Amino acid sequence: MTNLSVNINKIATLRNARGENVPDVEKVAVDCESFGAQGITVHPRPDERHIRHSDVFALRPLVKTEFNIEGYPSPDFMDLVLKVKPEQVTLVPDAPDAITSNAGWDVVRHREFLSEIIDRLREAGIRSSVFVDPDVEMIKAAASTGADRVELYTKPYADDYPSDPEAAVAPYVAASVAAHKAGLGVNAGHDLSLVNLKFFHERVPYLNEVSIGHALISDALYLGLKEAINQYKNCLK
Repeated sequence: MTNLSVNINKIATLRNARGENVPDVEKVAVDCESFGAQGITVHPRPDERHIRHSDVFALRPLVKTEFNIEGYPSPDFMDLVLKVKPEQVTLVPDAPDAITSNAGWDVVRHREFLSEIIDRLREAGIRSSVFVDPDVEMIKAAASTGADRVELYTKPYADDYPSDPEAAVAPYVAASVAAHKAGLGVNAGHDLSLVNLKFFHERVPYLNEVSIGHALISDALYLGLKEAINQYKNCLK
């Protein structure tokens, strides 16, 4: 079974545009779960341009499925997640001013740094996931850090899917098999959509979870949030 975690950053972006509380990020998270989402993802950034630290604290008692917090493991980020203690922390290599995640970790280069971070998460009882490209070497390195899972960066798949789906998905199949052999769980995310998710799910084995935000929230403008979540879950059957 592959779980669907809904990234609600875009809801916070819309709220922040007016400086009030519409839409209500907390209500949307609760509604996503009631509509069938098996997790809620947030990615608080240093400038708080979408999800704020205060949102993370407010969401913690409300999220009853899996709370997944993504981010670069800066001192402020680590202080936040160690206080909140979500079920999962996904470590991403984003620069503070990055618009969105655009590459996985060079885990070989940052192995020692990541190992220390992952040790701290484990001591706090938090599952760790390392954001990586579909590169077998990086996946093996991620396993050596003590991580619990990897999250495969899927933008290259989404970009190449329209022209050659089989070629686009092939690196992800190999990466997922390598992760499974190394004892890692497998998550995936970035630009997965109703156009390409079903094929990805059918081809990639051992897939524990997908985290989807931008496409799902965009689809919800037309379909409604409940129906959008339903259609994404149907892709994962």
